[in-house]
Amino acid sequence: MKIYILPAAIEDLSDGRDFYASQGEEIGDYFMDCLKSDIDSLQIFAGIHAVHFGTHYRMLSKRFPFAIYYRMVGEVVYVDAILDCRQNPMSTHNRMRKK
Repeated sequence: MKIYILPAAIEDLSDGRDFYASQGEEIGDYFMDCLKSDIDSLQIFAGIHAVHFGTHYRMLSKRFPFAIYYRMVGEVVYVDAILDCRQNPMSTHNRMRKK
């Protein structure tokens, strides 16, 4: 199974890393390692998560309060967004409805 992380999701990762790096550089690196590991797990677990916003699956990160929103097209996984679960739920709703 192929996994593509779309540019908006890469930007989300970068924003999250910057936030945690401001708490301590090693925390920002740990954030990236954890989220990359979560995304890599989609090789095995893609499609088992709850569907949100019509066609997007939502996988919650194991270590950080972030949700990974992805969709599947055949054997390809597209990661569309990686959003902080602590933000206003309407922000998540508006962002994902645009997809």
